[in-house]
Amino acid sequence: MFDPVLTTLLTTAIGLAVFHTVVGVDHYLPFVVLGRARSWGLGKTLWVASLCGFGHVLSSILLGGVGLALGFGVERLSFMEETRGGWAAWSLIVFGLVYAIWSWRRERAGVVHEHAHAHIDGSVHKHEHNHAEAHAHAHVEPGKHMTSWALFIVFVLGPCEVLIPLLMAPAAMHHWSWAMTVALVFGVATLTTMLVMTVVGWLSADVLKRTPLRRFRPYAGTLAGVAIAASGLAIQ
Repeated sequence: MFDPVLTTLLTTAIGLAVFHTVVGVDHYLPFVVLGRARSWGLGKTLWVASLCGFGHVLSSILLGGVGLALGFGVERLSFMEETRGGWAAWSLIVFGLVYAIWSWRRERAGVVHEHAHAHIDGSVHKHEHNHAEAHAHAHVEPGKHMTSWALFIVFVLGPCEVLIPLLMAPAAMHHWSWAMTVALVFGVATLTTMLVMTVVGWLSADVLKRTPLRRFRPYAGTLAGVAIAASGLAIQ
């Protein structure tokens, strides 16, 4: 039978994990907008979200575990997490802006326009032309894999600051198995919520396709970069 204190800790861990993830749009918005902009498909989008979420949670658990082993107090650990949070926020902002600029240049090159051609017999015809397709090469997307790894690094830098007090409580009672259990439950709840919110965002994007907003589809990459930068500003 579970100890009442442990039950309370686990319930709190689940509640905080869900709330922390849902409120923090940076936990799922980058995957939705990037997945849509790069035509990843839901499966790949969830795989990237899982990888980043695992790194996000594991880095905080490791930092908290090392800090507790070295005898750091909650204030010092919280400061370290806040510092990592600042790095993560600025990393998202920079990543989003760079991606937006890169996408904007590619999307502008891909805008379809018309050329008129006159023939000897006096007839004139028009045809559409796309510079991006006309000059495309096999290596047109050199950053295809870099995008996923850049996001992974950003999420590893990102903190789960609400986890620190949850770990301190059982550690103060020298219940290390409790601390591990709390960390595991918190991690699973966080990752599950990230994936659920990513699916919700993905399905919501399907609805937007049937609205006038679909006219912005050619600039999906630029808008994705702006959205990622905005999510970084939201947590700054």
